[in-house]
Amino acid sequence: MSQPAKTSPRATAASDNPESAAGSKAAAQRLKMRRELAAAAMELFATKGYEATTVDEIAAAAGVARRTFFRHFRSKEEAIFPDHDDTLTRAEAVLDVAPAHEHPLDTVCRGIKEVMKMYAASPAVSVERYRLTREVPALREREIASVARYERLFTRYLLAHFDETEPHDGNDDPLLAEVAASAVVTAHNHVLRRWLRSGGQGDVEAQLDHAFAIVRKTFGTGIGAGRALTATPAPAAAPAAAVRAQDEVLVAVARTDAPLEEVMRTIEEALRGTQPPGAVS
Repeated sequence: MSQPAKTSPRATAASDNPESAAGSKAAAQRLKMRRELAAAAMELFATKGYEATTVDEIAAAAGVARRTFFRHFRSKEEAIFPDHDDTLTRAEAVLDVAPAHEHPLDTVCRGIKEVMKMYAASPAVSVERYRLTREVPALREREIASVARYERLFTRYLLAHFDETEPHDGNDDPLLAEVAASAVVTAHNHVLRRWLRSGGQGDVEAQLDHAFAIVRKTFGTGIGAGRALTATPAPAAAPAAAVRAQDEVLVAVARTDAPLEEVMRTIEEALRGTQPPGAVS
């Protein structure tokens, strides 16, 4: 007797929710068409030049009508960046599901890695796109506009995750959030440009992690793990080394990060100060 065929959980979920399955299929088809239009645009820009290429020619090269082009892009310069909308959505999803214990700057760094994944998925296309954006001012402006969208997203996220236990002078939170978000994006773009100039060669992820470590070290203070969490106030900072003498007992207190020579010098000075008159050190 033949056994009934097993249905995968994904197929079951799709059959249970046909609207969701249809939506996913439509989104995939939309992205496919956007990429085909972008590929046609890039090929024409490379052969004919950006200014000489028309929207009608891009649509024809992709095998679609002019109106189909404008259902996906508002202009020919927008067609050169078909994935930024979807990448921005993925970056936002990273922020939305971040674990509560993760430092917000680390979350933002993971979010912008979605952009690097987009470029790294097609190195040859990315290198050619970079060449075009350097040559065509309109494309550079479009890329700058895309970068600004990521900065706004990350600024909003960081502003909502300041540690309220940290002392603040005035209302500097918006400033720090914007500067930190800009630093993450700038670090990413610096590594990305260097990778593109090398022809898409090298371990770009390792370079990115190194750049993010610098940003984290510079801007990590003041941005905590979220307003919903409570933190125990840190004790007041002790001097590098302090000494208290009572009777014949000498008590020394030192920070764990105090240099050893500083601690020893403080103890020696205290010993000299507690010796009875006439004693020889």
